Amino acid sequence: MLNLQELESGLLALATKKNELAALSYDDTRYDEVEEELHDLEDDFQEQWGDYLEDALHRVHDDLCPDNDVLLPIAYVANRYATTEDGRWVPVEGGVPVEVDELPTKGAKLALAPKPTRIVLIISPKKQEDVWVAKA
Repeated sequence: MLNLQELESGLLALATKKNELAALSYDDTRYDEVEEELHDLEDDFQEQWGDYLEDALHRVHDDLCPDNDVLLPIAYVANRYATTEDGRWVPVEGGVPVEVDELPTKGAKLALAPKPTRIVLIISPKKQEDVWVAKA
């Protein structure tokens, strides 16, 4: 049975670690350590939630961008997140580039985001749309 709290907690830990890594320069003495911690979190997350999220990504790809291949779910974790006034986390850097037939603009991306766990279509730096939300 799907435990949404555990999924949320795992994705939030990944997003937090990505933010921590994004804030460090390559020459920071902690960079390698934080990067290794991130890789461990990614491995654990993929092992625990990969199948569930991959199914969701397949549905989103089929609806929005059928010409693009579905990647491993951890590829969709953005490089950096910001929080909104209501506590939602939004991707601000990164994501997987996709070609959405219904969008006249180029540069769309898909990203996973926590609070709540969802797949976000990034249309532009100022326009995002939730295209899937995790449900038990």
